[in-house]
Amino acid sequence: MQKIEAVNDFVIKFANINGSGSASANELVARAILRMGVPVSPRNIFPSNIQGLPTWFEVRVTERGYLGRRGGVDMMVAMNPQTWDQDVREVETGGYLFYDNSRPLPRSRSRDDIHVIGMPLTELCNNAYSDPRQRQLFKNIIYVGALAHLLDIEASEIEKLFAQQFKGKEKLLDANVQALAVGREYAREHLKPIGLKVERRDKVGDHIFVDGNTAAALGCVYGGATVCAWYPITPSSSVAEAFIRFTQKLRVDPATGQQRCAVVQAEDELASIGMVVGASWNGARAFTATSGPGISLMSEFIGLAYFAEIPAVLINVQRGGPSTGMPTRTQQSDILACAYASHGDTRHVLLFPEDPYECFEMSAQALDLAERLQTPVFVMSDLDIGMNQRLCRPFAWDDSVEYDRGKVMTRDALDAGTDFGRYLDVDGDGIPYRTYPGTHPTRGGYFTRGTTKNAYAAYSEAGTDYVENMQRLLRKFETAKSLVPLPVLTAARHPARFAVIFYGSTSPSMHEALDALAEHGIYINALRIRAFPFQDEIVDFIAAHSKVFVFEQNLDGQLTTLLINEAGVRPASLVTVVHYDGTPITARFITREISDRVARLNVHSLKEDRVA
Repeated sequence: MQKIEAVNDFVIKFANINGSGSASANELVARAILRMGVPVSPRNIFPSNIQGLPTWFEVRVTERGYLGRRGGVDMMVAMNPQTWDQDVREVETGGYLFYDNSRPLPRSRSRDDIHVIGMPLTELCNNAYSDPRQRQLFKNIIYVGALAHLLDIEASEIEKLFAQQFKGKEKLLDANVQALAVGREYAREHLKPIGLKVERRDKVGDHIFVDGNTAAALGCVYGGATVCAWYPITPSSSVAEAFIRFTQKLRVDPATGQQRCAVVQAEDELASIGMVVGASWNGARAFTATSGPGISLMSEFIGLAYFAEIPAVLINVQRGGPSTGMPTRTQQSDILACAYASHGDTRHVLLFPEDPYECFEMSAQALDLAERLQTPVFVMSDLDIGMNQRLCRPFAWDDSVEYDRGKVMTRDALDAGTDFGRYLDVDGDGIPYRTYPGTHPTRGGYFTRGTTKNAYAAYSEAGTDYVENMQRLLRKFETAKSLVPLPVLTAARHPARFAVIFYGSTSPSMHEALDALAEHGIYINALRIRAFPFQDEIVDFIAAHSKVFVFEQNLDGQLTTLLINEAGVRPASLVTVVHYDGTPITARFITREISDRVARLNVHSLKEDRVA
C-alpha cells in the first residue's frame, strides 16, 4: 500500500470533544515542533458551546514556512466517535489514522488505502488512574507521547513546555511527564514506524509566535490608547482582555501606582461605542473591540461619529453571519457592513491586516488615522488571525514617533484671532480644525450635533449647507487615500494575462497557491489590498489584466461589490471566487479554482481567436 513519506512537511489533525482538555495537549505538539526550528501553523476549530460538541485542532508543519491551510490531512488523530466517518474521509490516500483501539474497530469503519494505528489509550488510562477527570486529561498526554515517538518529536522539548506551564506545581509537572513517558514507551514497543518525521532545523529565525488579538491589543497600547470600552463577544473578547493585561504593566504611573487608562466593560455594544465616542470627543484615544453582531448594534453611534467627525477605532474580529451566525467560525463577512455602517450616506476607512504583525501595526496606525481624519476607522481582522497563533515578524516600534493628533486649534491660535469654524475646510483636504473641551474660556466652543449644520456648527436645514458638508466629507475621504496603507504587489516571474486580488487572512494560503501554480506554468500577478478607500494603484492593476480573480471568504463577494461601487471598475473584468464554510481558506482550494478558471478562459479566448 502507498505510504505518505515526508520530513517537515505534513498536516496532522486532531479530532476531539470540546471540554476534554485536548486543545492544550494538541498545542504541545505544535509548540514542540516549533522549538525544533520547524515552522508550524496551528488552528483550533471549536464549537460555540462549553463542552460536548466536536472540536478539531489542525497543525500545518512545513519548513518552507507556509502558514496558511494547505488542505487535506496526512495524519488524523481520531478521538471522537461522533465524527469518526467524517474524520476518516479527510485522510489523504497513504496517510495515517491514529485512534484508541480499546474497543475493536469494525473493518467497515475504516479504509483500505490508509494506514491504521491503534493504541489502547482508554485501557492504559484506566489501569493507571482512578479519577475520571485524570483519565481524560492524561489520555491526551499519553497520545502526545506516542506521537512524539512516531514523528520523532524531541520529548525533551515537550518536557520543557511542561516545566514552564507547571512552574511551582511539581506534582502536576511530574504527573504529566510520567503520562508522556507512558505513551512514548508504548509506541516504542508496540507501534510500527510511519513515514512522517520531524527533523530539527533552523527555519524559524527571529519570528515570534502570537495571535492577532493579542497583537492588536499591544498595538493599541503603543498607539496611545487610554480608553477601551467593550462588551464581550466571540471572537473579539481577548482583544480587550489582552489590553487589560498589558495596561496593568505598561499604563501604571511608577510614582503613584495609579492606572493611567480606563477599561470599561459596558452593558452592551451600543453603550461601549458611545463611551468610545465620548472619550474621543474629549481628547482621549479610545477604541472598542467587537464582531459583526456588535457592529450592527453600534451603527447609530458610528453614524454620529462620522457626521459629527469624532475619532473612533473599532477592531472588528469577523465571524460567520448573518444574525448571530457562527460565533466560532471565521469569515470576511463584514466588509460592506463596515464600509457603509450606519444610515444615510457614509463611507468609513477600513484596514485589512494579514497577520498578527499587521494587527499590531494597523491598530496603532488606526488611532493616528482616526484623529487625523476625525472619523471612525475599522481594523478588519477575523477569527483565523485573531484567535490562532501565527509566526510573524517581531513587532517594531520607534519611540521617537509622535502621535498624529490631526488638526487641533490651540488657545494661542484662537487668541490671535484665527477664524474657527468647526466644520470649515480651510486647507482644501476636507478636514476641519477641532478644539478640545476647555481649550479657551470664550472662544473655540461649538455645539456637537448629529443633525445638519453649517461650517460653524450652527443648526441648519438649508439644502446648500447639507450639500456643502457632504461634499467636504467626500473630499476628506479622498484625502484618506493618501494616508492609508498602499496595496502590496507580488509580481509573477513571467508576464501574466491574469491576476488575483485578495486581502486579510487569505494571504498565507494565497502565497503558497501562487508558488504551486507557477510550478505548473500558470503565472499570476497578485495584489493584496490593505485598506479602503482604494488607491489608484488598485484601479491601474485591474486595468492592466484581462481578468482579475477576487478571492473572498464570504458568500456575497463583498470586496468585489466595493471595487465596482467605489473604484469604478468594470464588473466584467472581475471574477469573484468565494469560500465561506467557516473554515480558513486553503492553498489547494485557491490553486484548483485558479487552474480551472484559467483553463476555461484560455479555451474561450482560443475560440474567439478562431472566430475572428
